[in-house]
Amino acid sequence: MEYIYAAMLIHKAGNKVDEQSVKKVLEAAGVTPDDARIKALVAALDGVNIEEAVKKAAVAPAAAAPAAAAAPAAAAKEEKKEEKKDDGAAAAGLGSLFG
Repeated sequence: MEYIYAAMLIHKAGNKVDEQSVKKVLEAAGVTPDDARIKALVAALDGVNIEEAVKKAAVAPAAAAPAAAAAPAAAAKEEKKEEKKDDGAAAAGLGSLFG
């Protein structure tokens, strides 16, 4: 993620996102730059309108996040209810053995 953050920082500062600028930002942040990853990032961003991409990315996940978080909580409650029912049946079965 630090490579993307570096590119966003460079873009926000109004500079061109190129290999040399990304490398400088990463080094300034204390990250050992990987030239292959930098080249891949710069190639992937070639021709991309970064402002438009940020706007699209900022809108989409915000709406989906709460729905995804609610589903696991409901599943956990159902599992707890099932466990309680199973414990009662097991205890009744053991009681009849010693009966």
